[in-house]
Amino acid sequence: MAVAAAEYAAMGWPVCLGAYPPGRRSVTKRCCAPARATGSAAPLLALNPMSPAWQVQATADPALVERWWTDRPQANVILATGRTFDVLDVPAAAGPAALVMMDRSAVRPGPVAISAGNRALFFVATRGTPTNEDEWWSCHLDCEPEMDAQVTGLRWHCRDSYVLAPPSPAGLALKAHWLRPPDGPAAARTGSG
Repeated sequence: MAVAAAEYAAMGWPVCLGAYPPGRRSVTKRCCAPARATGSAAPLLALNPMSPAWQVQATADPALVERWWTDRPQANVILATGRTFDVLDVPAAAGPAALVMMDRSAVRPGPVAISAGNRALFFVATRGTPTNEDEWWSCHLDCEPEMDAQVTGLRWHCRDSYVLAPPSPAGLALKAHWLRPPDGPAAARTGSG
């Protein structure tokens, strides 16, 4: 995990410590609201940051990243979205199919991963942060995608969101991996991958 975290930080991608997957010794009981509501927190625990202050802590500072993973080598890697890139999150089966269509149409996608939660993650240029905070808006994919029948199953990770980074595991058999890995600092900004 330390090598992956250092590589992401070297590309300018902000990272933070992720919770340990089940079966590893964990120091956090934090998990996402849907998991708490359904009582299925254990499998989803590893998909979340260790700290509730992850938004402030996420960094691309190589020295800090090295120190974090030296202290917690089993920690998963969380990528903060909405700073360098956003992520379109779709059902896993749709990911490879979309890549085939993009290849046929000569569209060069950015990095694409399959998450440990069995979702395809398309890394795209961020919508960024407005100069006036009162102008910030969020699309309905950010918060309640299941409420819109036209986009059920789609999620948009932008500002104030995160994704579990490859090769982080979420359980004994579930591990995030790249379909199209990033190829450097410009990968998510330019759409090349």
